[in-house]
Amino acid sequence: MSAAAYGSGARIALDWAAIEELAAALAEQLAERRFDAILAVARGGLVPASLVAQRLGVREMLSAAVASYDGTSRGEQLSFLAFPPDAQLRGRRIAIIDDIWDSGRTATAVRERVRAAGGDPIVAVLHVKPARNAQDGERPDLAVATTDAWIDYPWERFGRG
Repeated sequence: MSAAAYGSGARIALDWAAIEELAAALAEQLAERRFDAILAVARGGLVPASLVAQRLGVREMLSAAVASYDGTSRGEQLSFLAFPPDAQLRGRRIAIIDDIWDSGRTATAVRERVRAAGGDPIVAVLHVKPARNAQDGERPDLAVATTDAWIDYPWERFGRG
């Protein structure tokens, strides 16, 4: 995994220019791998996945909606609210893109669901927090930056609805 140190124990508010730079770096890493489609993890992975797809000329974009929070508290179980049909994943290399690997629960669940459908997943994220990883033996395949800081992404400034 290629990742640069990025922040330490603080709170980092990223602007759109920083997101474009991170997405460009992630696209560069993904360009070295063969894959058939991008699977964006909603909501945080939608913007990075779109920027990566645009940069690489990828037109086949899929999405997965996964909920880990019930209101304001984190739930024990993840809920898949939307996911591509198995036929769109079977026998294909799928680049799963999300904004951050924090505990790793969401990305690991999406990775396993792609595998269960017969796909070959590659998990790619902008940021990884190794100290918070709760998934033994699991980590993203590609990451741009490593941090222990809280990341405020620009799309989060639009509120929680």
